[in-house]
Amino acid sequence: MTATMYQESPAVAGMSHAPAAAGPSASSQPSITARHRKQLGTFAVSMPFFAYTACFLLAPTLIVIFGAFQSSQGGFTITNFRKLVEPNTISAFATSLLVSFTSALIGAIVGAAAAYALTIGTQPNGMLRRVISAMSSVLAQFGGVMLAFAFIATIGINGVGTMLIRQLTGQTVNPNWLSSLPGLVTVYSYFQIPLMIIIFLPAVDSIRPQWREATENLGGTTWQYWTKIAGPMLLPRFISALLLLFANAFSAYATAAALFSQRSILVPLMIQGAMRNEMDPNQQGFAQVLAFAMIVVVAIVMLLSHALEKRAGRWQ
Repeated sequence: MTATMYQESPAVAGMSHAPAAAGPSASSQPSITARHRKQLGTFAVSMPFFAYTACFLLAPTLIVIFGAFQSSQGGFTITNFRKLVEPNTISAFATSLLVSFTSALIGAIVGAAAAYALTIGTQPNGMLRRVISAMSSVLAQFGGVMLAFAFIATIGINGVGTMLIRQLTGQTVNPNWLSSLPGLVTVYSYFQIPLMIIIFLPAVDSIRPQWREATENLGGTTWQYWTKIAGPMLLPRFISALLLLFANAFSAYATAAALFSQRSILVPLMIQGAMRNEMDPNQQGFAQVLAFAMIVVVAIVMLLSHALEKRAGRWQ
């Protein structure tokens, strides 16, 4: 009987281990199915975004790129790029770069100072901070014709502010000030500063108060704290935000079009003039060349911003 038991034990052991081996594979099947369902759900949710991006970002970009190398007869040509070296085109690009960089620099400096003051002067969830953040979110999107009309109605020729200054001081505001480059920079700064507050506020929040306390306990000064600790951490984020503000101002169109209706001093306004020119059919290709050049400039700026963001992430 004992021999029989020993002979049967391997079979019994095999029978006992068979369900145990099948158990994990059966239990892993639902997890694999759930994973596939989650991936399909993520793909289904992301599809509208990718479709929107393809229709309103990728497709227009490809149309501009192919149109820049297309002649009025539909063939391939590079003659459209010859107008890029003309004095008017170079002047428009120089003015656009100057206005964009100046307004971005003003917005970055003032916005960074406001974000820092908001961080050290208010509670993280305080009412004042929430109000300013909400106002910045709204004002950062307040551009275009509405912003131009607001400035014209305030400090234009017959604006409320202009009339008030005339009655109180007897001084007359220059009626052409808004249609000048300093006026355009001022108008652009109106939405650049709130945008900087939104972008730079998380970077300032990442600076821990304990780091300054540790610097003071070790005998460090305020200058050493900003040059050795806080400055190197915030500088990449600041430059990245500055580049984003530059790209934002460089691609702005409606505000400048409302203030400079008869002059093409910026690249977007020159594109508008070329698109509306019905006398010369080659102007359509020139407009796409200008748009292609703007895409290149913005792409370079965004690549630099992305590289700086990656570098800033190493400090976290």
